[in-house]
This record gives sequence, C-alpha cells and structure tokens, in this order.
Amino acid sequence: MSAPSKQALHGRRVLLVEDEFLVGAMLVDVLEDAGAVVLGPATSIDEGLRMVADDEFDIAVLDWNLSGHRSEPIARALLAREVPFLISTGYGAISDEFAHIPLLNKPYDPDGIVDSLRMLLLP
Repeated sequence: MSAPSKQALHGRRVLLVEDEFLVGAMLVDVLEDAGAVVLGPATSIDEGLRMVADDEFDIAVLDWNLSGHRSEPIARALLAREVPFLISTGYGAISDEFAHIPLLNKPYDPDGIVDSLRMLLLP
C-alpha cells in the first residue's frame, strides 16, 4: 500500500469504538492527523450501539473485544446501516459472520490504518 497523504481522510467522520485508553488516544491522534473528525472513542457495547444509532459518520473502526465482550452487536448495527468499517483485534480471529470485513491487527501501523480506511471509502 502506498503512504497515505496527510489529509487522506479530510472531513470524514470516523466512529471509533475502542476500550483501551492509550490505544484510543493514539488512534484519535492518527485519524485527526489524517484530517478526520473522530467520534468517540466509545468504550463499551452499549455506548457503541448508542453512537451507531444516534450519530452521523462515514466509516468506523471497531475493536472486536470490548472489556471481554465481542463487539458483534455493534458490527451488526453497522452492517444494518450500511456503514463501512474495519475490525481491530489483537487476537486475529473473529466470527465467520464477519469474515468479509477487513481486519486491523494490533499493534497498529498508523499509515496502514489511514490507508485501509481510505480504501474502504473509495467508490
């Protein structure tokens, strides 16, 4: 993948669902540096579901494990809204139901995150 431009996500609204404070803060910085408007991070299933239902956004980054619970309800809600998203995981395995969703493996490559999101947003 080529290196993303500094403003590769300019003006795009990105929902971030991540329960680890330091990881969330790093992702906010990376996304904002790429020009995105970040919503969140949502840190629980309930908060993520509320944000999916109530907020307007273009794309999402979804941590697969939130405080020991799989983020499947949020993933289903994103699919129902037809919002593109990436699943981030440190475990490498997700439910077969979501095998078609792009994965981000932890630890993150900041350029890779931005490039992956940019690619999902292409028509």
